[in-house]
Amino acid sequence: MTTLLLTRIRWAAALAAVFVLAARTACVGAAEPNVVTPEQAAAGWISLFDGETLFGWQPTTSANWQVADGAITVSAGEPGFLMTTSQFADYELHVEFKAPASTNSGVFLRTPLQPANPARDCYELNIAPIDNPFPTGMLVQRFTLKALADDSGPQRDLRTLRSIADAVGGWCSLDVTVSGDKVSLSIFGERVYTYVDPTPLTRGHIGLQFRAGPVAFRNIRLRPVGLQPMLSGRDLAGWNTKEKRASQFTIAEQGELHVTGGSGQLETDAAYGDFTLQFDTRVDGDGLNSGVFFRCIPGEYMQGYECQISNKMIDGDPARPADFGTGAIYRRIPARRIVAQDRQWFTTTINAVGPHIAVWVNGYQVTDWTDTRPANENPRAGLRTAPGAIAIQGHDPTTNLRFRNFRIAELPPRNVEQPNDD
Repeated sequence: MTTLLLTRIRWAAALAAVFVLAARTACVGAAEPNVVTPEQAAAGWISLFDGETLFGWQPTTSANWQVADGAITVSAGEPGFLMTTSQFADYELHVEFKAPASTNSGVFLRTPLQPANPARDCYELNIAPIDNPFPTGMLVQRFTLKALADDSGPQRDLRTLRSIADAVGGWCSLDVTVSGDKVSLSIFGERVYTYVDPTPLTRGHIGLQFRAGPVAFRNIRLRPVGLQPMLSGRDLAGWNTKEKRASQFTIAEQGELHVTGGSGQLETDAAYGDFTLQFDTRVDGDGLNSGVFFRCIPGEYMQGYECQISNKMIDGDPARPADFGTGAIYRRIPARRIVAQDRQWFTTTINAVGPHIAVWVNGYQVTDWTDTRPANENPRAGLRTAPGAIAIQGHDPTTNLRFRNFRIAELPPRNVEQPNDD
């Protein structure tokens, strides 16, 4: 036997007991599947799958994608993909899959809707049999078992890990970090490798593949990385109060932005086009109204898209927002559910790429909308994809809100063009 093979055998023997124990432990006392915990939401995690619907996803073929027993499943039909409607750049992604050892599937990263070449226009994290040239965990046409063997550091044998996943009930957890030119993979929380792309992709959808054999996915959650703070906690540097009018914008002792009175707005000096924005809000009152505007006409009063802040509901039913609802794009599309509560901190994530806008509140996606109106400089009148200011609204004399952890990442354009990318 070669030294490499002997080393793998020793790793397999030593690691098998550890990973089996870890996998079984992870199944005991774990959080409810497909639910982002309050701690995860506060840390910036969003759920890409709500456990009940395919909201926020789009199929590319007629394969039988559906939700069954809290998982996204597919088993028959035309090979293709289930793609997120949103695009992302740098992020951490957690996904769990279950499939027979013979299944060939995959998780696609920074991909167009119709990927043509995994060596060029996407990253394909393969789910495949152990005799495949790119078995489970490998990046198709990019990172092989030989590369794994040649790589230095505490690497793991993916064949062993997949067999362990099958042995403990079939659910295998993958954690991938895509940041800049690096793609890093962990299985069952153990780091496997980091691939460095000499010509890195910039952004794209996340896709689940149906190719050959049944497969199920669950607990699909993402945390954007590389977001930069927009509020220093000391002053309003980077923002202007030219249109503050009757509103007051002050920095409290805790570093929070306190907004009272209105109407008026606090506006960024910088302009943002495609971005991921996250912020925490606390509504210190019952049924108060506010909003965060984006792609605004700089220097003009509230001329932008408005991400609504209003936790009022009809007859106490969270599925019936009274005034579009927190996370809605006001006057364009209502939130599908009220997730936040007054007098409690909640986290909002806005992802805007071209005409597509998605919003999550406490990690739950409430809005998925594509602006199909004719182009217009003013988002109140039509589609605006050009960069614009971000503005925080003071709605009326009763306004009493606090904001913290305002942070943003601008998303670069795709550097590999594909038709119908958005």
